[in-house]
Amino acid sequence: MERRKFLKSSLLTSTFPGLVAGVMVASEKETQAEETPDNLPVVFFTPEITPMKLVEIYGRLGRTLPGKVAVKVHSGEPGGNHFVQPEFMKPLVDTLHGTLVECNTAYPGRRDTTEEHLKVLEEHGFTKIAPVDLLDAEGEMKLPIPNGKQIRVNYVGDHLKRYDSMLILSHFKGHMMGGFGGALKNMSIGIASSHGKAYIHGAGDTKRIWDCEQDKFLEAMADADRSIVDFFPKKMAFINVMKDLSVDCDCDSNPHAPEMADIGILASLDPVALDQACVDLVYRSPDKGKASLIERMESRHAVHILEAAQALGIGSRKYRLERI
Repeated sequence: MERRKFLKSSLLTSTFPGLVAGVMVASEKETQAEETPDNLPVVFFTPEITPMKLVEIYGRLGRTLPGKVAVKVHSGEPGGNHFVQPEFMKPLVDTLHGTLVECNTAYPGRRDTTEEHLKVLEEHGFTKIAPVDLLDAEGEMKLPIPNGKQIRVNYVGDHLKRYDSMLILSHFKGHMMGGFGGALKNMSIGIASSHGKAYIHGAGDTKRIWDCEQDKFLEAMADADRSIVDFFPKKMAFINVMKDLSVDCDCDSNPHAPEMADIGILASLDPVALDQACVDLVYRSPDKGKASLIERMESRHAVHILEAAQALGIGSRKYRLERI
């Protein structure tokens, strides 16, 4: 896809040309009458990538996650080391008294069985900082998606019902199939059971896991996201860490080395706004190394998951960026 087409669909409809006191505001032309900068979803941003800033930016969200809190992380494929490190997240996880949750993969490797995946979580240091729970260790359950574009049910780990609220803690980076991985991918593919992952990838046909039409796959991820936000209504928060910005996912055992500098930490109660803000910051970066990540996103029509998620009412592609 040509870059100008991506820019038309993404930046001109969702990012904000004016920067005033650290807050990006929508231009008058792009803002509907009922949409003012004050009622747009807020995305908080800090360029400081430290454990204490992670705690601080969560606190800025103003939402206390109730009850038993699941913290959705990526355990990292053995061989890769770009995933958000356990020691980095430990102070925040401690604050939440959270349980780290993951699900098994749909592809062969060391994370496709509960036994081996638990070993990986231990090897990567996750079990040292908090309890861990593989949500599909004992099976899966169905979540309905009445208005799904591609799928009408999401197969998630059965243990999801053990939790009252959830923090989606994601590493924003490129992705071989999705173009980029952030909150929306971590919430959809990440919470799906092994079977559910294949179901989403194939837009309802597990036999098409590797060759499904791209836009259908992206829409199926958005559908799955809808089921999760419905399961935890107003009991979720989302954080993206823009560090080690490889074109490859943490599920890659040999990810490409990052070609651009780290950007920071972003947080929001709106996962669409959050991922959109991350995409926009990549484009806005003065770093020439961003070209590879932009090419990865554009070649996979990555913006379409944002379009689909907004159409499903999951969140807004317009937002206010507040620097802390």
